[in-house]
Amino acid sequence: MNILNTAIVLLMPLVPRKVVRYFALRYIAGESLDDAIRTVGDLNRNSTMATMDVLGEDITEKHEAIAAREEAKRVLRAIAENRLDANLSLKLTQFGLKLDKSFCLGNVREVVSLARELGNFIRIDMEDHTCTDDTLGIFEALRKECPNVGVVVQAKLHRTENDLKRLLALSKTLGTINIRLCKGIYIEPEEISYRKHDEINASFKRLLRLFIDGGGYVGIATHDDDLINDAYGYVSEKKLSGEAYEFQMLLGVRPEIRRRIVADGHRLRVYVPYGEQWYRYSVRRFQENPQIAGYVLKSLFSRNSRPGSK
Repeated sequence: MNILNTAIVLLMPLVPRKVVRYFALRYIAGESLDDAIRTVGDLNRNSTMATMDVLGEDITEKHEAIAAREEAKRVLRAIAENRLDANLSLKLTQFGLKLDKSFCLGNVREVVSLARELGNFIRIDMEDHTCTDDTLGIFEALRKECPNVGVVVQAKLHRTENDLKRLLALSKTLGTINIRLCKGIYIEPEEISYRKHDEINASFKRLLRLFIDGGGYVGIATHDDDLINDAYGYVSEKKLSGEAYEFQMLLGVRPEIRRRIVADGHRLRVYVPYGEQWYRYSVRRFQENPQIAGYVLKSLFSRNSRPGSK
């Protein structure tokens, strides 16, 4: 990220929320479950799967975690009722991870149990490095109880190779482990993470090979042409069945690449977030793509420079 882009991202908190929301609409389905259902239906009609996400994280009260749990159940029932090709992603800090780990585990266990009854799947998102150990611990505990749960790992963290090796060792007794492999969007300390683009991409490629060779199921979550093309080559080289992996992308990001992946015969799943807690998620998307953040600021200054504007 160059100096100008860094400055743009740092200025984002100064932008009025209504301006951010205008540009954020490409990344979120809307504020309601009905909005998300419509978006997923459109994706399904275009041969694309989805994973739904109720926006929110870092709750501070147990009643907020309980509300998140019940909303997650509502999503699962809506998926079943509408016969959507979609599963559910969730963040543990939304379910009480930073309040009480046992309380969080109990909340997520209820959601995973309902998903199993409905023939669905739960993906546990990875958050910043302070949550990594607890996230993997809760995932492993749930995976020992139910097969319909997976986790996310981040290529930018130095530790991830060892984490994957441990997960693959678990697969010898539990069966296939399902992960989403992504670069990782959180800004992490330099001593525990790769910072340079080439280093992160090299890590992603190395981890992809490690997990595929170990017999795991991988959601290849990237919008990077280099990584997509590399994955194309490796799944072809290994002669993987189309049921052994999938590509994953974010709503609103590079739709032309989504169409290409589907046209090339690969399965694709799109991350569909919704909810009132859209602001933090949207700002992270702008951090990932400062060009969009630049449009936001340009729009703001253009509005303020018009005669009579205040």
